Amino acid sequence: MGQIKTRLSMFKDSLRKPKDSPTDITPIFSDSVQLASARTQEYLLFQDPENKFWPTGCALNEIFLMTYITQSVQLRMPDTFICTAMTREQRVLLGADWVWAVVEASTRNPLVQVAVQVLHMQGRESEDASNIAEAVRLTCSQSASKTKLENMIDFCASIGQDCYALFLFFGRSGDPGNIYGVLSNNFRALCTRGSKLNQAFIEGFFKGTRYVSTPAAMIQTVTQRQQDGPLTMLIKFS
Repeated sequence: MGQIKTRLSMFKDSLRKPKDSPTDITPIFSDSVQLASARTQEYLLFQDPENKFWPTGCALNEIFLMTYITQSVQLRMPDTFICTAMTREQRVLLGADWVWAVVEASTRNPLVQVAVQVLHMQGRESEDASNIAEAVRLTCSQSASKTKLENMIDFCASIGQDCYALFLFFGRSGDPGNIYGVLSNNFRALCTRGSKLNQAFIEGFFKGTRYVSTPAAMIQTVTQRQQDGPLTMLIKFS
C-alpha cells in the first residue's frame, strides 16, 4: 500500500496543467478511459501456463486508475475535471474507489460527480472492510454494518441527483474478459422495491438489454444534462 500511496502522491503533483488546456473533456476522457480499459483487459485475459500469476482486484484497480491518470495528464485534461483516488478509510466509509468530478473553476466546488466502485469476478475481489486495520474499523464502525455497495449508494444519494454511482465490472458472468459499467443517480429508489442489494442485483441490469453506451456518451450525458430527474445507463468500456 505504501508504494500505491507514493505513486498516487506523484500523480497528484503532476495534475497541474498549463493554462491553455482544452475545454472539451469528452475526447480526452474517452481516450484516457479507452487506454485504461485496454491495459486492464490485458491482465483480465492473460492466462499463465503455470497458473502462478493471478492479479488481485486491488492490482487491477490500480492498473486502470494509474493508466487513466497518466493519459489524462498527458492529454492535458482541464482543471475543471478532476479524478480523486479515495484513501483506505474513504473506500470503507463512502464505498467509492475513486471519484470523477466537474468542478466550478472559481470555487472548486463540485458540480457533477461520478463515484466509481469496481466489482470483480469471484476470486479477484478487492480488500473488504473485514480486512482493514483495527484503527480503520474503529473509525468506520457505523459503515462496517453495511456493504460497500450500500455505502456508495447512500453516499451518492446524500449529495443528490448530480452525484452518480458507477459500478464498474472488471469481467462479469458470461463475459469475464470485458469491462462494463452500470451508472445511475437513482439506485436507492430502485433498491427499495424489495430487491437485495448485492453484486448480482447490479449485474442484473444487463439481462435482456441490447443497447449499451460508450464512456464518451456517458460523460457527455452527465455533464451536459439540462433537466433534473433519474438517469440510468449501461456502458461498455472495452
